[in-house]
Amino acid sequence: MTKDIKLYNERLPTEEARICTFLAEEIDRALPEAASKIWHRHPVWFLDDNPVVGYNKLKGGIRLMFWSGESFEEERLVSGTGKFKDAHIYVNSIDILNLEELSRWFSKARDIQWDYKNVVKRKGKLVRLK
Repeated sequence: MTKDIKLYNERLPTEEARICTFLAEEIDRALPEAASKIWHRHPVWFLDDNPVVGYNKLKGGIRLMFWSGESFEEERLVSGTGKFKDAHIYVNSIDILNLEELSRWFSKARDIQWDYKNVVKRKGKLVRLK
């Protein structure tokens, strides 16, 4: 876990910090080749400069977001705005997370990607990479 992500997590209230630390450790374990950093004020993991997974604190809880998650076809992931291909789940307790399910989602984050890295260059058009 990078120092910046660790600091982000430590600044949260106790239970939310616990959730975020758990998520960061699981993401790092599942995607060891990913680069991570604070991006737009929250932790995000990238594969070849393409954002694939991240989390942030919102009123509804900790939102675990997958940039290409809509294409995962996973029942518990909720589609985002519709303009892009993101999907998320709100995590209010580690107890709602299933390690097998998380592992599958992280694997899909690697295997199913839309090209967010070049979306501006393509004037908002997303192209599937994998």
